[in-house]
Amino acid sequence: MKAVRFHEIGGPEVLIYEEVPDPMPKDGEVMIRIEAVGMNFADVMRRRGDDYPEPSPTPFILGAEVAGTIAAVGRGVTSIEIGTPALATPGAGGYAQYICVPAATVIPLPGGIGPVQAAALMGHGLTAALSLRNAARLAQGESVLVEAAAGGVGSFAVQLAKLYGAGKVIAAASTPEKRAIAEGLGADASVDYTVPGWASEVKEMTSGRGVDVVLETAGGENVAHALEAMAPFGRMVFLGQSSGRTALIDPWQLTVPNRTVTGFYIGAYLAFPELIQTTVSEIIGFIMTGRLSLQVGTVLPLSQAGEAHRLLEGRKTTGKVVLQPWLDA
Repeated sequence: MKAVRFHEIGGPEVLIYEEVPDPMPKDGEVMIRIEAVGMNFADVMRRRGDDYPEPSPTPFILGAEVAGTIAAVGRGVTSIEIGTPALATPGAGGYAQYICVPAATVIPLPGGIGPVQAAALMGHGLTAALSLRNAARLAQGESVLVEAAAGGVGSFAVQLAKLYGAGKVIAAASTPEKRAIAEGLGADASVDYTVPGWASEVKEMTSGRGVDVVLETAGGENVAHALEAMAPFGRMVFLGQSSGRTALIDPWQLTVPNRTVTGFYIGAYLAFPELIQTTVSEIIGFIMTGRLSLQVGTVLPLSQAGEAHRLLEGRKTTGKVVLQPWLDA
């Protein structure tokens, strides 16, 4: 089968489209013919050798979320049949034409949602939902600041925050076009978080109080500004650091106003399959009833994974970036 691997860390050019052995399902596993794989900024981090919670031993195949069709089942699998459209979050290995995963982790895909849409909702939709509900403990009427609000996670978070009862959602994005997209998805206001003084703008938008919840994605010096934009007893959920720079936090920014900073890593939640399946089912329900819009921004063949990384790393994308392994075939 064809796959994209990197044999050394580095820029997008280290991603090699090449032939690798076909996988075979073990006992309790299924093999998925991958029709779409969703990209995440974590893919960029692992490729360039940034700090990441899990190792990426070379040669390494990226790709944490896939959608496709069950092509084979291992011994003992009776819960899902060959030919069933399915979703899975293997954590890695998705930049390929086939992958084997435990049958218990597979979510059958309902009619009406194609593989590209499914790949767009899995990782980013789950991250947005679980970070808002489980990590931030968003309460009815609270205000939320969503960074990178036109991106894959951000476009979900803006909409889900509203569906979960947020009173005001403020979108942070780097260009007028991206802020317009976020406002079109339901954000009540927007701010350019790449310019000085943006935290003061957020304070003005919330009558001087600040926001109750921040979904932080940039890292580096941006974290200090985001803390300034928070209300007393506010909660920041740290989703990542796309800047590649470590955040240094002054504890006094937390102590007197009783703010908290909480880490979030979607991989740890995969240990709770019932929570994952319930949350994905809820998101699919929102989509099927028209209450949530999927934002698929870029779809490319798997062979162009390097170009997809350049676009994502250069902040040239909006919505989800999806690769399709069979377009070249």
